[in-house]
Amino acid sequence: MNIAYFIHPKRDVATLYDDCSLRQGLEKMRHHGYTAIPVITRDNKYIGTVSEGDFLWYLVDTQSEELHRISMKNIEDTLMRDVLRIDRNAPVKITAGMDELLDRVMNQNFVPVVDDLGSFIGIVTRRDIIDYFYKESRQTQRGAR
Repeated sequence: MNIAYFIHPKRDVATLYDDCSLRQGLEKMRHHGYTAIPVITRDNKYIGTVSEGDFLWYLVDTQSEELHRISMKNIEDTLMRDVLRIDRNAPVKITAGMDELLDRVMNQNFVPVVDDLGSFIGIVTRRDIIDYFYKESRQTQRGAR
């Protein structure tokens, strides 16, 4: 199965630019109700996914002495690239197979998809992958009867 069938295209996905402020990131997450959002550069290169935990740990690790005085105004100078943990949620290429997608969604809510140049083109959600394998399993069971 071609994963292009499952892609939620970039235009339908909430993303953050790596030069957005921490405040903008938090506001976007809250607005959409997401727990993680892909982060891209202004030239559309996927660089990682930022999660609620990334925000929390950034604040605890870098602002621990002043945490009680932090307001949304105070965090406008911090950029997403400062918060982002690059080693998580690696993207797959559009040519990836379903088994690779299944392996990835075992540990993340969605899988970012990039083209051959590394440009972000969308995501495949955990729900889509589970649904695919569930339907495939049901068809296999029916065929075995």
